[in-house]
Amino acid sequence: MTESKKGAPTPTAITIRTQSRVLDIAFDDGLAFSLPFELLRVYSPSAEVRGHGAGQEILQTGKREVLLTALEPVGNYAVQPRFSDGHDSGIYSWDYLYWLGSNQKRLWDEYGQRLEAAGHSRESGRDAPMSKPKGGGHGCA
Repeated sequence: MTESKKGAPTPTAITIRTQSRVLDIAFDDGLAFSLPFELLRVYSPSAEVRGHGAGQEILQTGKREVLLTALEPVGNYAVQPRFSDGHDSGIYSWDYLYWLGSNQKRLWDEYGQRLEAAGHSRESGRDAPMSKPKGGGHGCA
């Protein structure tokens, strides 16, 4: 997405809540959203996630534990987050962040359905962190 539309809501406050893994964002129209890092990551507007056209989207898996490690401003219309898995190519316009917040329930439902159809859960997939060895050991024989 590019610059925000004229007259569209703009943020009045953005807070990164690392422990709860959410980005809180308040807009000048009075609405505020708590956007989980995972939602931001799996719905990144980057070509790496969305592809280069309809039907080319790439299902993001194993992102439940992803962290937001940096958030850089892009002009007066967007931010560019950096995630703990190295993803940093998405530019999130104010319009896009507002849309994510407004559609969060539907987006979570759709994501869950897509994961299930692919045989994954929010904890599994090609990008899921390796599970820790049971019994508190270090995993070496």
